[in-house]
Amino acid sequence: MTFTTENYIEEYKSFLYRKEYPCVAAKAAVQKQQVRVFVADHMACPKDDRAILDFLYKFVDEYRSSKEFFHSVAIIFKGPETIDEEDFERMLWTRLQALANLDSQVYGYDKRVSSDPTSKDFSFSIKEEAFYIIGLHPQSNRAARQFKYATLVFNPHQQFVDLRSTDRYDKMKKIVRKLDTSYSGSVNPMLQDFGNAPEVIQYSGRKLENSWQCPLKIHNNLASEHNTTP
Repeated sequence: MTFTTENYIEEYKSFLYRKEYPCVAAKAAVQKQQVRVFVADHMACPKDDRAILDFLYKFVDEYRSSKEFFHSVAIIFKGPETIDEEDFERMLWTRLQALANLDSQVYGYDKRVSSDPTSKDFSFSIKEEAFYIIGLHPQSNRAARQFKYATLVFNPHQQFVDLRSTDRYDKMKKIVRKLDTSYSGSVNPMLQDFGNAPEVIQYSGRKLENSWQCPLKIHNNLASEHNTTP
């Protein structure tokens, strides 16, 4: 049987919707049919970067026109079939760097966040829309991130800001951490409260050394005027 794009998408949605899976926001996004998925070839290869970026642009337009919570977009890579945590991390930053470089040719950086990865106010920007990135792969040390394929999940940053302004955020955080402890044996040691530390330390899921420095370099000199209209 030929494995189609739809097969990858269904595997991903099934992964998120397992009863024991700790991220309730991801489950809500699946339930509301607000998860978008792009299937690329090899994570180390740049050939799909433009198509990935165009897919993210379409997602941004869709997200900005919606009044619903819980949207996300996943980029699933068919390869490599075997990958360790350090290789995944290297490829994650390579792909994000390539996307940032391409995006900066057309768009400025989301003014609501910092473009400095060392800042606690940093968030990754595409089409002047900030994103929090979650990496998934089969060899992750965190059970909640052990998906069959290397995957980058883009979550709109503003969703967390909006949730934080309500009592839903603290409730959701407590539920997620309780489920994660049950599922993985402990809360992710790299997990920080939203806005209290640079979020880049959470992207790959690997337990980082104290000396670790984010390799991402943002070079964006375009004037940015964030547009909240679709």
